[in-house]
Amino acid sequence: MKYQGVLKKMLTENAEEIQYYLDMKTDFINMNQLLNKEIAINFVTYECLNCHLEKEIYRMGFCKSCFFDTPNAGDWIMRPELSKAHLGIEDRDLAYEQSVQLKPHIVYLANSSNIKVGVTRKQQVPTRWIDQGAHEAIEIVEVPNRYLAGITELALKDHVADKTNWRKMLKNDIEDVDLVEWRDKLKAFIPEEAKAYFIEDNSETHLNFPVIKYPVKPKSLNLKKTHNYKGKLVGIKGQYLIFEDETVFNVRANEGLVVSIEV
Repeated sequence: MKYQGVLKKMLTENAEEIQYYLDMKTDFINMNQLLNKEIAINFVTYECLNCHLEKEIYRMGFCKSCFFDTPNAGDWIMRPELSKAHLGIEDRDLAYEQSVQLKPHIVYLANSSNIKVGVTRKQQVPTRWIDQGAHEAIEIVEVPNRYLAGITELALKDHVADKTNWRKMLKNDIEDVDLVEWRDKLKAFIPEEAKAYFIEDNSETHLNFPVIKYPVKPKSLNLKKTHNYKGKLVGIKGQYLIFEDETVFNVRANEGLVVSIEV
C-alpha cells in the first residue's frame, strides 16, 4: 500500500500500549500496525503548514516567511516566560495568544533519558509526555496562564535539566527516579507568584511505548539529504520511528515535508 501527504507530528492515544497515528490528509495510518513490517519513506516535496505553499521548510514545519509571521511560532512558544497575553500585550496576534496563553498550564517533571522540567497546556497532558518519550512523569503546579508556568520552569531549571537526551531516550538508557520525592524537593524553589498552585498528593504517570527492539547506536535519518529510505519498523517512541538497522526518524522534526510511505 502507498500513502502520501505532508508530515505532521503523530497523533497519540494513551492506552495500555501507546497508539500512534499518522494523519496524511486522505489517509489515517495506525503506525502500530506497521510494526515488524518493511516500509519505505520517500521525500516528495515541501508544504508549509501555515501557507500550504510548496516552499522549503525553515523551522517547525513553516517556510521562512511564515515562521517569522505566524503566531504559532512566537518566541513565547519555546520560552513561555516571555508570554504577555495576561498583560494584554500583543506579540503577533493578541486574540490567538490569549486563546493559548490564558489557559491552565502544567509545570511537570518527566523522565525520558534523565529527569527534566517542562511546561505544557493542561489539555496536552499526557500527550506532551508521550511526545518526549517519557516513561514516567508527574505534575508539579497547575497555573492559570503560560507566563506563571514559564517563570516556574525558569526557576526550577537551576536545579534540574530542561532538555531530553534523545539518544539515551531511544536506547532506553534510563534510570528510575522517585518523581514524588523530586516534586517535594523542588517545592522550595517555586516562585512566590506560583506557590499557591503547587500540587500535592499526586502520583506518577507511567507510559508504555510500542517498541520491539531498542537501538544500541541510533543514527538519525535526514530525509532532506537521503530522499529515499527503506527498513523494518521495530518501535515507536516519542515522535521517533525506530528501524531494525538502528536508523531513527523524528517525524515532528520533519513536519512540512511531503512524503510517500509504502508498506
